[in-house]
Amino acid sequence: QVQLVESGGGSVQAGGSLRLSCVASGRTFSRYAMGWFRQAPGKEREFVAAINWSGSSTNYADSVKGRFTISRDNAKSTVYLQMNSLKPEDTAAYYCAAGKVPGVTGIVKADFASWGQGTQVTVSS
Repeated sequence: QVQLVESGGGSVQAGGSLRLSCVASGRTFSRYAMGWFRQAPGKEREFVAAINWSGSSTNYADSVKGRFTISRDNAKSTVYLQMNSLKPEDTAAYYCAAGKVPGVTGIVKADFASWGQGTQVTVSS
């Protein structure tokens, strides 16, 4: 079982930037895809971005494409989410997720086996 700890959330004005980090422990980080999801109050948890085990391939939700960048540092067992040009509709709790099967990159919740506790991002207009 992998443990995930997110950090970097906060409150910013529209147009600002934040960088989320997620440190993993408990299994071989470099073998698995990683992802970020978010959940706003009263809404379902939704996919934001995913990155494959090596960092050579990424996927993004249409709503964040061109503004958010996912990356990873396998030597530090850490995945990042750089969020630029933030909008009020980006306000949500952001969750880091670890892939379920080595080498497989998914974009739905069922593709991920472990979740962090979440970090809150609030964007004001």
